[in-house]
Amino acid sequence: MQICRAIALLAVLLLLSGRDCFGLGQIRYVETSSSDNAASIVQNQAAANLLVDTNDFTGVLIAAGNLQMDISRVSGVLPQIAHDANSAGANVIIIGSIGKSALIDELIQSGKIDVSAISNKWESFFLQTVSNPFPGIQNALVICGSDKRGTIYGIYDLSEEIGISPWYFWDDVPPKHHDTLFVRAGKYIQGPPSVKYRGIFLNDEAPDLSGWIQAKFGSAPGYSGAADYGPGFYTNLFEVILRLKGNYLWPAMWNNAFNEDDTNNPVLADEYGIVMGTSHQEPMMRAQKEWDRQYSEEYGSWNYAKIPDVVSNFWREGIERNKNYDNLITIGLRGANDTPMAPGGPEANMALLEKIVSDQRSILAQTINPDVTRVPQVWCLYKEVMDYYNAGMRVPDDVTLLWAEDNWGDVRRLPTAAEANRSGGAGIYYHFDYYGGPRSYQWLDSSPLPKIWDQMSLAKQYGADRVWIVNVGHFKGYELPMQYFLDLGWDSDKWTNDNIDEYTRLWAEQQFGPNYAGDIADILSKYTKYNGRRKPELVDARSYSLVDYQEFDNVVNDYDDLADKAQVISTKLPQDERAAFYELVLFPVKASAQLNDMYLAAAKNDLYAQQGRASANDYADETRSLFAAETNLFDDYNHTFLDGKWDHFMDQGIIGYTSWADPRRNSLRAVDLTTVDVPEAATMGVAVDGSETAITNGEAALPQFDSFNRQKYYVDVFNQGKTAFDFTATASAPWIQISNPLSSGPQDTSSFGANIGKDQRLWISIDWDNIPKNTTNGTITLSGAGGRVTVNVTAFDPTELTRNSLHGFVEGDGYVSIEPEHYSKETDAGENRWIKIEDYGRTLSGMRATGPARAPAAVPGKDSPSLEYKMYLFDVKTTEVVAVTSPILNFMPDRGIQYAVSFDDETPQIITLVPQKYSAQNGNADWGTAVKNNSRISKSTHLLDKPGYHTLKFWMVDPGVVLQKIVVNCGGERESYLGPPESFHQ
Repeated sequence: MQICRAIALLAVLLLLSGRDCFGLGQIRYVETSSSDNAASIVQNQAAANLLVDTNDFTGVLIAAGNLQMDISRVSGVLPQIAHDANSAGANVIIIGSIGKSALIDELIQSGKIDVSAISNKWESFFLQTVSNPFPGIQNALVICGSDKRGTIYGIYDLSEEIGISPWYFWDDVPPKHHDTLFVRAGKYIQGPPSVKYRGIFLNDEAPDLSGWIQAKFGSAPGYSGAADYGPGFYTNLFEVILRLKGNYLWPAMWNNAFNEDDTNNPVLADEYGIVMGTSHQEPMMRAQKEWDRQYSEEYGSWNYAKIPDVVSNFWREGIERNKNYDNLITIGLRGANDTPMAPGGPEANMALLEKIVSDQRSILAQTINPDVTRVPQVWCLYKEVMDYYNAGMRVPDDVTLLWAEDNWGDVRRLPTAAEANRSGGAGIYYHFDYYGGPRSYQWLDSSPLPKIWDQMSLAKQYGADRVWIVNVGHFKGYELPMQYFLDLGWDSDKWTNDNIDEYTRLWAEQQFGPNYAGDIADILSKYTKYNGRRKPELVDARSYSLVDYQEFDNVVNDYDDLADKAQVISTKLPQDERAAFYELVLFPVKASAQLNDMYLAAAKNDLYAQQGRASANDYADETRSLFAAETNLFDDYNHTFLDGKWDHFMDQGIIGYTSWADPRRNSLRAVDLTTVDVPEAATMGVAVDGSETAITNGEAALPQFDSFNRQKYYVDVFNQGKTAFDFTATASAPWIQISNPLSSGPQDTSSFGANIGKDQRLWISIDWDNIPKNTTNGTITLSGAGGRVTVNVTAFDPTELTRNSLHGFVEGDGYVSIEPEHYSKETDAGENRWIKIEDYGRTLSGMRATGPARAPAAVPGKDSPSLEYKMYLFDVKTTEVVAVTSPILNFMPDRGIQYAVSFDDETPQIITLVPQKYSAQNGNADWGTAVKNNSRISKSTHLLDKPGYHTLKFWMVDPGVVLQKIVVNCGGERESYLGPPESFHQ
């Protein structure tokens, strides 16, 4: 199977090579030079006219008008739109919908086109080159859709192929100019989609999006303080949703009401081809703000128990108003402002909620269709509503069950076989943005594509494929994951665990061309990975270890490297591409890097103050300076960049969290900075790698060096006073090497001396060619300002094993750290297997346990696939295996999530990651920790009888578990967030 995928991908890549025009991830049918029987779009300063029946859907006519402008944007030539084949010209693009366009129907009847591949299918289309379709027309490209959106998607597919990014408006992505455009001879079919309804939810839209709309369009007429979310905004939003092959929208709702803010909004949505809905807490096409504006003063919150007639009439009015449009109607009831409907939960309120649903369906039957099963409906099982389902409440089979994840991208529940086979099916409500506990995250993208693939591929496998809708917050800033989410919903088979990186590269190429696409994709993947392993809103001065594994410094260096690379690429791009690059790449990467820089400075201020370093005050100043630089960067985005075109999109508070709620404005209120009183006289202090303790006289010890991992450890020499002093560092043996950062000659010596004002970091390494075998001890003596510190050094170079003779991993510094993709052996068990999810998780990648949906738990030794990790251990005793996995939830009802682990031939230990009946919600501290860390950590203990080679095995029990990192702790693992760096292996 993997080989077949690789061959298919290679074939696609060969077709993609060397062109600037393409639809993302599909065979490119647009060329810039003619080939046999190709259809001409533009050549010789002339464009093919667009031929479309005026009786076709309004949305088709709108999209045809946009195609006209797209061709002009690319070529500089404006096609004409014709409605009569007799006057269309010799070279045309014929656009139409089956049964709605007389042009298409005539081509079908004449046998010029065969529509059997798409007829009566949902949202399907083809593009086909046709010769002599009508008298007087010599060559044509036919865009034929099975229905309204099928045709619209076909139109925008061509736009994308000629080089128009879906983000041309929202992110200022310019098209590449081409004087000639042709469609290669053939027929290109797409659809039906993998998921029927694919949409987005504008939520947590203030302050950014609402502020921008308020500034650009003013207030909604008649509703002071409510931004004018009207046609000026929604036309551009509808267009990009359709360009992304989406079809469903929950509109902005914090302080707005889609149908009231502008009464033309629902008409416009229906004309464009957007299926409208309302959020999980707003049933029957009524916004909460509609109730608040009309009834809250008299009745308070909508309370069906107290005022059923008022609430029921309110719903009826909403359905009457919207009944002629294309809707997917939310049913059920929650309280206002994302709260439960009433106290007491299912036990007290289930009968009431069942009556509510019955009443709502009666309204739908009376106003839309007596056969209410033909009215599309969803019941969103969000937060406490899922408790009603778990308690036994059911809705009729034609209602889609919309399962909600935990607000952090982890699916809480997937359907059973019976639930998936209900006529209404099932779907998923997902999040890229969230306002709530344990911490809101509403700023920049922190949803890596590998995690999206992991969870949504499970959803598709288990039959949750009727509706996929994702909370995209304030919209701008989530372009890459949004497009990926909708593309995955359009064709779930195309995008797999093996081509996530390739998707990102293609996306970068779509926006910026091929020259730097690989580098840009690498930046985007790493930036979202870094933001995903701990969301920016959760980062502070204590997030990463400052003393163990140089973790915090490495994290910041990684971010800074990305920002530097992005800056270099920006200067190399053509001038007209730099604005888009700033919005999509440079700004978010730079802002994320600078935020982490600031917290590193704050961490150093805290630690250095404890150690009495004179430089502690410098890091307090640096923290304030970086805070100012960060907020200035936000201001530049809002006010200076493109003369303030996107003003307010960086209004979101990010610095200053003290609870789950976002700060109203950025501040250092949550960052404790310390000022130390520095004496005049110098005092030498020393701190070593792996320890927070600082000493002025006495002994310290570095972690053990070994000849396999060949570590470098640091020794910090610092001043506790204002007066500079001279110090020396002298090793007891020449095999101990001290870096000389001030030397222009050899960098590694056995002695070093300098004058120090505040801080000097020395790097210590071992000359492995000249060290005695086995365990060797030595010292480094540091002298200065009247103090003397001895740093003990231990190096280990065993006789029984060398780097060259090693097979597998090797213990060093008291642990073996493993990236799961580096297994020694993988053993499948039928359809049960471990698959690699590239770039998944917090460090390298992930290995996911996979098998048939709803199969019984696998049994090690029977039908369980395994991953084996061979390793050599020196210090054998009771060892601890630490597994870092995905923050998976118990997505299968009445079943927990387990895996098994064993050493050598011992009986595998069954480890429960998530117990049955686990509740993923606020108040569950374990869940809160898992989502903050974007991982789960489980431990098992194993007694090994002798040193030497051992084999660690991970066994699948339940599907969906993703291994992110493995640490075999032999007693030396130190505290860190990301775990120790990977151990030497071969």
